[in-house]
Amino acid sequence: MPRHLVVGNGKFLVNLDQNSYIRDIYYPYVGQLNHVSGYKFRVGVWVDGRFSWLSDAGWEFKLAYAEDSLVTEVTAVHAELGISLLMNDGVHQRDNIYLKRIAIRNEASTAREVRLFFNQDLVINETEVGDTSCYYPYNNTVFHYKKDKYFMFNGMTSNSGIFQYTTGVKRFHNAEGTWKDAEDGHLMGNPIAQGSVDSTLSLRLVLAGGEEQDAYYWMSAGGSLEEVKKLDAYVKDSHPGKLLDRIRIYWQRWVNKADRDFADLGEGVERLFKQSLLIVRTQIDQNGAIIAANDTDILQYNRDHYSYMWPRDGALVAYSMTVAGYQGMIEPFFHFCAAALTPEGYLHHKYNPDGTVGSSWHPYVHNGMEQLPIQEDETGLVLFTLWQDYLHHGDIELHQSLYRTLIRKAARFLVEYMEPTLGLPKPSYDLWEERYGIYTFTTSAVYGGLVAAANFSNLFGDDRRCQQYRNAAETVKAGILKHLWNEEEGRFARGLFLKDGRWEQDMTPESSVYGIFEFGVLPAADERVARTMKSIKEKLSVKTQIGGIARYYHDYYFQRSSDIEQVPGNPWIICTLWVAEYEIEAAQSLADLAAPKATIDWVVAHAMESGVLSEQLDPFDGSPVSVAPLTWSHATFVLACTKYMKKYKELSK
Repeated sequence: MPRHLVVGNGKFLVNLDQNSYIRDIYYPYVGQLNHVSGYKFRVGVWVDGRFSWLSDAGWEFKLAYAEDSLVTEVTAVHAELGISLLMNDGVHQRDNIYLKRIAIRNEASTAREVRLFFNQDLVINETEVGDTSCYYPYNNTVFHYKKDKYFMFNGMTSNSGIFQYTTGVKRFHNAEGTWKDAEDGHLMGNPIAQGSVDSTLSLRLVLAGGEEQDAYYWMSAGGSLEEVKKLDAYVKDSHPGKLLDRIRIYWQRWVNKADRDFADLGEGVERLFKQSLLIVRTQIDQNGAIIAANDTDILQYNRDHYSYMWPRDGALVAYSMTVAGYQGMIEPFFHFCAAALTPEGYLHHKYNPDGTVGSSWHPYVHNGMEQLPIQEDETGLVLFTLWQDYLHHGDIELHQSLYRTLIRKAARFLVEYMEPTLGLPKPSYDLWEERYGIYTFTTSAVYGGLVAAANFSNLFGDDRRCQQYRNAAETVKAGILKHLWNEEEGRFARGLFLKDGRWEQDMTPESSVYGIFEFGVLPAADERVARTMKSIKEKLSVKTQIGGIARYYHDYYFQRSSDIEQVPGNPWIICTLWVAEYEIEAAQSLADLAAPKATIDWVVAHAMESGVLSEQLDPFDGSPVSVAPLTWSHATFVLACTKYMKKYKELSK
């Protein structure tokens, strides 16, 4: 299921699997549309009359990225064939161009002819109906198109371009695809096919014994044949190898734009911190949508995907990025939210990358009663994050531009959407999108949003609204302390639910209650917070050799064990890091930082080989569960590390 490697530039995203096959191509938005939909762009090698796809048995892979970069560094060795490959993949930082360099080494002592085969299996606009694949003799390329989506493919070695090509029908009647034509080392040269189609091209090299040569393969995407032709010409004129080197340098400069003191965190943490910044960047569309994940294989489980912008995920990712010093990359997110805000002032469940409302399972009617199908935390968190952005960067012009369109509209909704008998926000769905009620996480996010709105009103001299928002925030805080604290158990409840006309506490152990300190309701030093977080760690720790913290007690999502006492749920990276964030904020000495440091190291130890972080881990073998990369996981790692570095510096004085 996971995507082991991702490369992109904010409008063109390419995902690769463990065999270095392209599995997803998103264009013209990050997360929309997927023109591969999880099928495979196979890569194969023919040598000495033998053929092998990189997914066949016999290949040994090592997956990584070039240091501090969004250029991959993948090695593949086939001892029996006597061939080794070093592959670098990257997407141009500005243009819709994907490039792949393969340094192929002949491990034998004699000269040999080697052919590389590249299969293109596109489903343009997410459907196999009506595609065309075509050989274009004017520049010796193959291109696919449908409507206004064009994809052109090319390649070269040191002395030649494409050696052979073919196009054909796939997954229709008995046709498997042109990749089968490659397995004899020759391509039939069919120049055009339409319908459900694919294509394959090859490159040819002759290597002396022990010699290594470079081969290049690239793809350009655009809205017309002329556009992709120009991009293809740009690659050839610049040389694909030089372009890849420039891509690597650009991202190295981007991720190292600021000097950081990583305190006593090791090299592995520093490496994953930088890689997380880079991976988060690939998941943010240039128009502002911060996408949760772009791993298409999740479709196998629920016929929907994670390629949406949840305002909650987006806000918390933006919070992490602004704290880390990357305000520029998340500024469009706030404009996206301002445009998406309803006339009433709330944000919907989730959005497509183009700004339209996404699919939802939240109804407008619940138990026969009308309701808003929302998660109110999403609206509150956008305001909370916007204020954090101002605190860290002081860009008053940005926030003034959003004062009327976003801040005041959203704050008005938060003020009005209240349950007067409790002094708390009215019921909505929880952050996990599973339950309807009044939740500690949601109420804390609303509190944080109202305080942020009050601070902005004060900043802009709007005294009347400042007082209104501040009064509403204090009402919510009082309601939280009165109705969501359980003295008998010594911890905050997950939330409240209505039963027989009465509000009752849901005391299920729940990791998201961390929001009580994260969003400023109470300080981490408060005894009630300390007791709550201690309880979370005790009750939600996964008691296997993998460890980590579950979302909540008896979490059913991708459940791996029914032994709830030992495995209350699969360990989630974000939930485990939430406990670490508390321990960092509560630390009074450097010795107190040992536990959160161990958690940060735990995340590094459970990243995939390539450095990608998943949503969950298998509690028994630590393998990734659900989607990968999960943007939220990488962003939360960045936030926890940033908080750790700051706290370490404070305690070292």
